[in-house]
Amino acid sequence: MRLSPAGPEAAQTLADLHAQAFDKPWSAQDISALIGGAGAYAVMAQDEAPLGMVMSRILFDEAEILTLAVAPAARRRGVGSALVTAAAGLARQGGALSLVLEVGEDNPGAIALYGATGFIQVGLRRNYYDRGGRQIDALLMRLDLNSERP
Repeated sequence: MRLSPAGPEAAQTLADLHAQAFDKPWSAQDISALIGGAGAYAVMAQDEAPLGMVMSRILFDEAEILTLAVAPAARRRGVGSALVTAAAGLARQGGALSLVLEVGEDNPGAIALYGATGFIQVGLRRNYYDRGGRQIDALLMRLDLNSERP
């Protein structure tokens, strides 16, 4: 597996990965606009084919994972962990002191991934996600980038 930076030229590939992981995927145009924004960055994992992606941004001393997607066939193979570790490393290099994200409380796999990479829950956003008319709370999680992990 290779990890590499992904810029606006990779927007369609990133959108295709996002569509494999989410019911309401982001378009290539949405992704291109986000990557082109100040402080934003994306990393793609691939071997013969794209395996996953993470998009993040740094604002002052805090970074945020905007989205993380792993192709279904590549799940539970360390792709997500590698992407989170890469995002954290780039955030740290960019001067961020912490990395935050929101994750649906109905996504135990993602919650376990983030917990295993050092994130802790620091808040709850009620009714943050709409899953076909069903309101789902989001866990707000944070990783201290001054710690030894990742």
